[in-house]
Amino acid sequence: MKIGDIEVLAVMDGVGTEVAADILTRPGVDDPWACHDHHRASDGTLDLPLGGFLVGTGERIVLVDTGVGAFDDGRYRGGSLLESLAAHGIAPADVTDVVFTHLHFDHIGWATHHGRPVFPRATYRVHRADWQHFVTGEAPQQSAVDKLTPLADRLELFDTDHTIAPGLDALHTPGHTPGTTVYALSSRGERALLLGDVVHSVVQFSERDWQVIWDVDPAAASAARNRIADQAAETGDLLAAAHFPGMRFGRVITAGGPRRFVAV
Repeated sequence: MKIGDIEVLAVMDGVGTEVAADILTRPGVDDPWACHDHHRASDGTLDLPLGGFLVGTGERIVLVDTGVGAFDDGRYRGGSLLESLAAHGIAPADVTDVVFTHLHFDHIGWATHHGRPVFPRATYRVHRADWQHFVTGEAPQQSAVDKLTPLADRLELFDTDHTIAPGLDALHTPGHTPGTTVYALSSRGERALLLGDVVHSVVQFSERDWQVIWDVDPAAASAARNRIADQAAETGDLLAAAHFPGMRFGRVITAGGPRRFVAV
């Protein structure tokens, strides 16, 4: 995918499987998925692709999120990210920057491996609010502590929206987690947003009031999802989320009915 002069590629690591009705719900409705059966498997499950996005801009090679890693608990299965990068001609030492949308386990898996950074030349970046929430706060998540503390000497925390690289901007969008960050790609009048887990299913672009069990602030997360979707419907910006089918980009369309996502 080209966004003006910027190249962005989905790099797969694996897949997670969840019962759709367990993770995405609509207040007051027993089975909201009954109207969206074509978005889930016949057994009621939802496959969630795991991986990241590779962004080439100027002389920088930026990896946005690092998948779940060499991990398999029966529901979440990873391990292919480095092979996916190699298929695009990218070795770990080629990556100049690793940036995180947030610090849930399925986005930080290849940050380190066996206690060592996987990308030896890269600077790692994440919003300070997520670092404090997952790593240094009052109730840290041990998996995040173990995975991320080896990065301490090459980690940069940020507090404000800013430019990471030419045409790549970090936009703080709290709700899913305190430090959730959307990454905006802009070049030659074109724009795309890497949403991370601001949205988990394309259904959420059609249904304004669906909730995700993992959002730490459901009201803020819902407001962010709807604001981004409404703006994208007006501007035609491309959108991609971490767990959309095939990690494909698409647009939010409103013509002829309610809001909906159409992959490109």
